[in-house]
Amino acid sequence: MADGSQSVTFLALILPFLAAAIAPALTRVFKHNAAWVLALAPLFLVVHFFGYLGDVADGRTVTGGYSWIPSLGVDFAWFIDGLSLTFALLISGIGTLIVLYAGGYLKGHEQQGRFFSFILMFMGAMQGLVLSDSFMMLFVFWELTSITSFLLIGFDHAREASRRAAIQALVVTGLGGLSLLAGLLVIWAATGQGTLSGLLATGDALRAAPFYLLALVLVLGGAFTKSAQFPFHFWLPNAMEAPTPVSAYLHSATMVKAGVYLLMRLNPVLGETVWWETILPVFGGTTLIVGTLLAIRQTDLKLMLAYTTVASLGLLVMLTGFGSEIAIEAAVLYLVAHSMFKGALFMVAGLIDHEAGTRDVRRLGGLRSAMPITFAAALLAALSMGGLPPFFGFLAKEEIYAALNFSGGWNGVFTVVAIVGNALMLVIGFAVALKPFLGAAVETPKHAHEGPVLLWLGPLTLAVVGLVAAVFSGVSHHYVSEPMAAAVAGAPVEIYISVVPHASLALLLSLVTIALGIAIYLLLDRARDAMAGVLAAIGWGPDRGFDQVIRGLIRLADAVTGVIQNGRLEVYMVVTFVMIAIAVWTPMLVFDELPSMPSVPDLTFYEWTVFAIAIIGLGAVVYAADRLTAIVSLGIQGFAVALLFLLLGAPDLSFTQFMVETLSVVILALVMTRLRLHPSDHRPTPEKLLDMTIAGACGLGFALLLLKVTQIPFDATLSEFFSTYSYVIAHGRNIVNVIIVDFRGLDTLGEIAVVMITGLAILALIRIRVPRTSKQPEAAS
Repeated sequence: MADGSQSVTFLALILPFLAAAIAPALTRVFKHNAAWVLALAPLFLVVHFFGYLGDVADGRTVTGGYSWIPSLGVDFAWFIDGLSLTFALLISGIGTLIVLYAGGYLKGHEQQGRFFSFILMFMGAMQGLVLSDSFMMLFVFWELTSITSFLLIGFDHAREASRRAAIQALVVTGLGGLSLLAGLLVIWAATGQGTLSGLLATGDALRAAPFYLLALVLVLGGAFTKSAQFPFHFWLPNAMEAPTPVSAYLHSATMVKAGVYLLMRLNPVLGETVWWETILPVFGGTTLIVGTLLAIRQTDLKLMLAYTTVASLGLLVMLTGFGSEIAIEAAVLYLVAHSMFKGALFMVAGLIDHEAGTRDVRRLGGLRSAMPITFAAALLAALSMGGLPPFFGFLAKEEIYAALNFSGGWNGVFTVVAIVGNALMLVIGFAVALKPFLGAAVETPKHAHEGPVLLWLGPLTLAVVGLVAAVFSGVSHHYVSEPMAAAVAGAPVEIYISVVPHASLALLLSLVTIALGIAIYLLLDRARDAMAGVLAAIGWGPDRGFDQVIRGLIRLADAVTGVIQNGRLEVYMVVTFVMIAIAVWTPMLVFDELPSMPSVPDLTFYEWTVFAIAIIGLGAVVYAADRLTAIVSLGIQGFAVALLFLLLGAPDLSFTQFMVETLSVVILALVMTRLRLHPSDHRPTPEKLLDMTIAGACGLGFALLLLKVTQIPFDATLSEFFSTYSYVIAHGRNIVNVIIVDFRGLDTLGEIAVVMITGLAILALIRIRVPRTSKQPEAAS
C-alpha cells in the first residue's frame, strides 16, 4: 500500500473516535442538527472504502499498518478483502444513516451529545474489529465493542431495566471475549502466526494441529456469545432497553454480527471438519427456531424484531457451518439483506414509537394515512424480510434452499428448520409492517403524524437500497457478494442468482414458506397465545438462569468475604504477617539457602551509637506505658535508619526517610487521638506471645534473607547501566532522580495517577450532602 493511501486508511480507522471527541461540543452549538455535521465522518468512510471495491473485486487484498509492540511482533495492521470491506461499508453506510436518525429521535434530549459520542466510538470499535489483521488488535477492538455497547445499552442509566440489560450484555460478551483471547493465543501458538492474513496462508496447519478442538471451542465461545447463539441469546432482546438508534445499529446491522464475521473469517482454516460442520449447524438451527418462536410471543415491535434478529444470526451460523460453496453464498447474501431490512424495520419501530407514543402492536392501527413515508419504508423492508421478489432478501432465501438441498437426512432436517424459521420471520416482518398501518385508526397516546426527514431518511434509504441491489444483482454480486463469498470460502466464487424466479426445488420451497407464513399471520393472535402458554408451562429460561447465577455469585462472594474479611483488623494483621513469614522462610529452608553467620562488622563509635539508639528505641516501643508513647518511640527506629543512610553517603535517601518517619509519627498520633482505644495494650499474655513469635519470625526471616543476598556476588550490570546512561540519555546527574523520573517514568506516572484518583475520590465523598427532606428535623441536617 502506498504511504498516502496507508495514511488515509489509518485516518479512517481513528476518524470515528475523533468525531466522538467533538460530538458533545458540536451538539451544544448546533443542537440536534449536529447530526448533519457528525454524519460527515462515517460518510467519508463510505467514500474511502468504496474506492477499494474495484481492487477487491479483482481478487486483490489491501494490507498496511504500523509497528505497535515490536518486541512481541504485534503491529497495528489492517487487512481488507471482500469480507472485511463489505462489513466496513455496512458499518459506515448504515452508521451514517443512524447518526442522522439519532439526531431526530433524540431531539431535545439533554444528553444527546453524549449519545452521539458513544455511537461514534462504537462505530470506530466495530470498524477496527472487521479491518484488523493482528490478533491483538482484533481482540482490543472486540472488547471495545462490548464496552461501548454497554454504554449505549445503559444510556438511560436512571432506569433499572437499562442498567440490568447493560450489565448482562457486558458480562456475557465480556466472558466470550476472554474465551476468544484464549482461542487466539492457542491458534498463535499452534501455527506461529499472529495475523489473520498470515493464518489464512497456512492452509490445513491449524486443522492438523493437536490443539485444533481446543482452539475451535474457545473461538466459538467468543463468537456464540457475541452473536447471541442459544443458550446465550437472552442478552440481545434485553438490550432493547437501549434507545432505538442503538437497536437499529448495534443489534441488527453490526455488533451482533461480529461473531458471524469471526466464524466467516476463520472458515478457511477452522472449517471443513466434522466438529465445525456439526456444532455450527446444530446451534445455529436451534437458535433459528428458538428466536422465531419467541418472536411470535411478543407484542412490542422492538422485541418482535429483536428475537427475529436472534433467529437470523442462528441462520447465518447454520449456513456458515455447512461449509459448501453455495451455503457460503447464501450466508453472504442473507447477511447483507438482513442488515438492510432489519435496520430499516428497527428504525420504523422507533419512528412509530416516537410519533404515536407506543410500540405495542395491539394498540396500533390505521397509521397509513398519517405516516405514508414510514409505511412505504416498512412495507419495502418487510417484503425483503419475507423473501419476496424483487428484493435482496429473495435472492438470499432462494440461495438458502438451494444450499440445503432438501434430500433427506441431515440436509432434510435443516431444510425443514429453515422453512419454519423463514416462515415465522415473514410473519413478524409483515406484522411490524402492516398491523400498525392498516385497518381502522386506533387512538394512540400521541397524535400520530409523519416524522421529520432525519427520522424517515434512514429506513427509506435502506429499504430502497435492498430493492436496487436486487434489481441490479449482477453489479451487486460482482462488487460485493462474490468477493465476500470468496474470502469466506478461501477460493474464487461466482454467484448467478437473480430476481427472475426459475422453476426449481428452491422456488417450490419458497412458495411453501410463503404459504406457511401467510397461514400463521392470519392466526397470529392464536399463535401468540399458544406460545405464551408454552412459555408459562416451561417457566425457567436462560434469562432467569443468568439472574440466578449472578445472585449465587454474590452470595458466594458474601460468604467468602465473611470468612476472609470478617472486619477484625487484628485478624488481618496476623494472617498477613504469618503469610509473610511463610514466604520468607520456606524457600530458605526447602532449598537450604540459609546464610552463613557473618563476623562482627568493624564499625566506628558513632555507628555503634546509632545502633544503640535503635535498640533503645525498640525497647521504648515494647515497654511503652500507652499507645501514644509507643508511636512516638517507633519514630526512633526510622530516624536511626535515616542516620545510617546519611553516614553511608546517601543524603537524599536519608532526607526522604526523615520526612517519611516524621509524617508517619504525626499522622498516626493524630489518628490515635481521634479513636476511642484503650490507653495501653490490653491483650492477654498468650496473644502477646503469639504476636511476638510471628513478629520475631518475620524480623529474623528478613534479616537472614538480607544477609543471604549480601553474601551473593554483586551483579553490577544495572548499576553500570544507570551510571553510564543517566546523564547521556536523561541529562541528569542524580541517578536516583533519573531512575524515578525517566527510566521508571511510566511507573511514577501511574503512582501519581493513583494518588490523584484517591484524592478526587476523597473530595467527592467529602462533597456528598444528604438532601434534607420535610420529614427530617432541622437539627438533623
